[in-house]
Amino acid sequence: MTAIEDPAAEPRETEPNGETRCGFVSIIGAPNSGKSTLTNRLVGTKVSIVTHKVQTTRAQIRGVMIHGRSQIILVDTPGIFRPKRRLDRAMVDAAWGGARDADAVVIMIDAAKGLDDEAEAILEGSRELKMPAVLALNKVDRIGREEKPLLLQLAGKGAEYGHFDRIFMISAANGDGVGDLKDYLAECVPPGPWLYPEDQISDAPQRHWAAEVTREKLFLRLHDELPYASTVETTGWKALKDGSIRVEQTIFVERESQKKIVLGAGGATIKAISIAARQELRDSLRAKVHLFLFVKVRDRWGDDPERYREMGLDYPKG
Repeated sequence: MTAIEDPAAEPRETEPNGETRCGFVSIIGAPNSGKSTLTNRLVGTKVSIVTHKVQTTRAQIRGVMIHGRSQIILVDTPGIFRPKRRLDRAMVDAAWGGARDADAVVIMIDAAKGLDDEAEAILEGSRELKMPAVLALNKVDRIGREEKPLLLQLAGKGAEYGHFDRIFMISAANGDGVGDLKDYLAECVPPGPWLYPEDQISDAPQRHWAAEVTREKLFLRLHDELPYASTVETTGWKALKDGSIRVEQTIFVERESQKKIVLGAGGATIKAISIAARQELRDSLRAKVHLFLFVKVRDRWGDDPERYREMGLDYPKG
């Protein structure tokens, strides 16, 4: 199961052959730098949604990774960028908040893009972090042989910031270099009892995780700015006698014209989104899923504090 409703569990004291380690590692970076892909790669299964669109992750998503005697709670954060809307500010605040609360931080840079303004701003901001930090240059699989010297130059520029314990060159997509990063994180977290059961891979409640799955399919299906004007909430979850699960969700948009786009001609778009989401829910939950999607207009939902609480974000004032 990808998401578990109740994360509470008895702490694991020690392994018979030695002490255990446990801690939080925050992964931060610009939008589309590969944070969610890395989180899924480290956990070993999908716990965070991934699309080709920027700003897909809106709140902190925690995945639980076990490596040797270490349990690492990976905090996948929203991409850090220059905020324009209230929701943008909440997402960026959540990202930096996750970094400040962690035992260690992984700063991700898209190596294929290099040090653009966004990446440099994040590197500069990371100087204020007081915990161990490493730099991960991601997407090295996209660097051609003739461009390898540029990759080394990028690593050198990262080292100039002076506060990184290590620099890793990785591909979160295919796993290159991720094993070395995993070894480092397992030793980086402090000694202590495990916080989650051995078979738990996320602390996300099932209802929130299911809404994220549908939002991923919505992002992949729709184009331009519409996904950013929408949010998904799970409004009903019921286990039925035959072992199947009935899930009801509402997609909120800001205008009637957006509702028509989500529905599509003859309901074709919402049907495609529902089929894709239902299939992933079924495969992950290992149960038949009856998914019912509704689309409602909620004007200026991005200014509604309740929507922020549903997404796991603090509501920024002003």
